[in-house]
Amino acid sequence: MLALVFATLVLVGGAVSSPAGGSSTRMASVDDDVRINQIQVIGSHNSYKRMVSDAEEELRRSFIGDAADQMQYQHEPLATQFSNQRVRQIELDVYLDSAGGLYSDPMLRSAAGLGAYDPAMDLPGIKVLHIQDVDYRTTCLSLVSCLEQIEGWSDANPSHLPIAVLLELKDDPLSFGSFTFTTPEPWTAAAMDSLDAEIRSVMDPSDLITPDDVRGAHATLEEAVLSDGWPTVGDARGKVMFLMDNSGSYRTDYLAGHPSLQGRVLFTNSTPGQDDAAFVKRNDPFDASIPGLVTAGYIVRTRADADTLEARANDTGPRDAALASGAQYVSTDYPVPGLAVGFTTPYYAAIPGGTVARCNPLIGPASCVAADLDTIYTPIAPPTSTSTTTVVTTTSTTTPVESTEPKPAEAVAGTADYTG
Repeated sequence: MLALVFATLVLVGGAVSSPAGGSSTRMASVDDDVRINQIQVIGSHNSYKRMVSDAEEELRRSFIGDAADQMQYQHEPLATQFSNQRVRQIELDVYLDSAGGLYSDPMLRSAAGLGAYDPAMDLPGIKVLHIQDVDYRTTCLSLVSCLEQIEGWSDANPSHLPIAVLLELKDDPLSFGSFTFTTPEPWTAAAMDSLDAEIRSVMDPSDLITPDDVRGAHATLEEAVLSDGWPTVGDARGKVMFLMDNSGSYRTDYLAGHPSLQGRVLFTNSTPGQDDAAFVKRNDPFDASIPGLVTAGYIVRTRADADTLEARANDTGPRDAALASGAQYVSTDYPVPGLAVGFTTPYYAAIPGGTVARCNPLIGPASCVAADLDTIYTPIAPPTSTSTTTVVTTTSTTTPVESTEPKPAEAVAGTADYTG
């Protein structure tokens, strides 16, 4: 377990690894005076995602052409993102699989002749993947396994800023030509109860920041965040909070029987003026409403890049707009240098100054010191190659199939070379 107060300051490649001497008083001030909506951190988009093998990519591209470009990104395991890439907000796409086995035989994998998939996919429980059958590889197959990774890292690093987990509930069917795709189970109101139950099966109440915690004695959640505000950094250290990416019927079904999210785990993606309004998603970093929402007291998530477009063009405009907007969570597929080398650009999105978090550029209090917000970060060396030949293991008796599975670039020591 890491100590809650660190004694020395070590600068590695410009990145803060622990706070300066005499920092105990400063950290106490940050803990007491700064609320979790008064900071800004980097998040990763589809944080579980791995690229498919070369054989699968070639086959997929033969059918959908350049649309496959949007899927050419991947991430390191969650613990690596937290420790080595300064990520404090992640995203998981979740699919119901009440009987087990619904996603155990991805069509793309079968068509590429890669053999059986992981037997864990035969077990009941919510699964984590991007798109059924065509973009299925992941660093954690089930929601429970993802949560166990988060919980394990959190237990080992109890002084971390709260980890925000954005959940996108997926049940859209696919249609393309004459192909037969897996039909997802629908996310009904009853199914959403199972989502809360799976989260609570891993996370203790003391591990969580829930709507009930934030609402307190107020009549509504919105009233709470617009008056008393969010928990302090000190009260939130070592904890995890869950956010819903979806809106529309997903939100209303989740709210049914739970006014102002009473008894629920997730904060819904809501609209100002609603009882459950505390978290608001604004993916467009140029959305003019973001600064006002942040100033009012809501927590906002936006995106620095999407569909690999900014990385391919080294377009830093959306990234810089996202950081300047004050949105507390700025999501990217490229949280460290080196991840866009396949596109021959230096693109990445990180908190300016090389810290894990920074004081919110719009509402950070004067007592806030960025270097004291979260010091859990260890840079690792850049990769020597962007791909590696691996053996795809199977559960059958056939000979393992050789394939070249792309390896994501790893974290690179350094400080963001822009001011944000």
